[in-house]
Amino acid sequence: MKIHRLLALCVYLMAGSLAAQPRDLPNLFDARERIAKPDLTGLARLRFLTTVDFPPFNFIDQSGKLSGFHVDLVREICRELDIEAKCQIQAVTYAELLPALEEGQGEAVAAGISVSPELRQRFGFSRPFIRLPARFAVNTKAAGAVSDPSGLKGKAVGVVSGTTHEVMFRAFFPKLEARIFPDRDAMLAALQKGEVAAVFSDGMQLSFWVSGSAAAGCCALVDGAYFSQRFLGEGLTIMNRKAEPALTQAIDHALLALSRSGRLDEIYLRYFPNGIY
Repeated sequence: MKIHRLLALCVYLMAGSLAAQPRDLPNLFDARERIAKPDLTGLARLRFLTTVDFPPFNFIDQSGKLSGFHVDLVREICRELDIEAKCQIQAVTYAELLPALEEGQGEAVAAGISVSPELRQRFGFSRPFIRLPARFAVNTKAAGAVSDPSGLKGKAVGVVSGTTHEVMFRAFFPKLEARIFPDRDAMLAALQKGEVAAVFSDGMQLSFWVSGSAAAGCCALVDGAYFSQRFLGEGLTIMNRKAEPALTQAIDHALLALSRSGRLDEIYLRYFPNGIY
């Protein structure tokens, strides 16, 4: 069980601007599909569990309120299902999420838990609503004009040792030279100094870093977002108890409607105004 972790990202970075233009979410739903809305009249309440340490998805804002992409998404799901009066969202620690769901302290989890075969045996999962990409970031002086990975041939590309992104890089780009770093901070420091021309890592983290003060305007994202269910998982979903398939279907119905209406894109651009794709 793993969570897509953002390493010590400060909320204020969300205000930063990237050179790249905003891009909508990749469409994960077929607009022609129909998912019936189950009868929820017997539902007493729908409590969503989340955490406070996964910005910009779940965090405490400057006014002390629980905020984030997941929080706004949950509110839109409840509005779409016409059950706003029955909906609640509360934060617990990450370690408490699964026990709290199993013990009936909530009906669903919106906290970035990675789907795994083991968890699928125990819980139900909605359709993915966001897939987190891997991306290249380049030092614009060291790399020169790079429009795609082919422009990095003969240049060192930093990756963090032992990560899924290292394995994915070697599988996707076997002709490029990898330079291994012990951790993300060392890799990004080398990129900022121009010791490597580029890095390959989590696209979301890189999008915040290139716009932050640590990068000092050194770097930019290369066009192209890379996805792999094998390496990066299915994407972000909402988890609930496996014995409640009607709730899973109801959430899928709402997500499809939000995707079709454009409201899912609106929430995404609210927290990622420059896009991560």
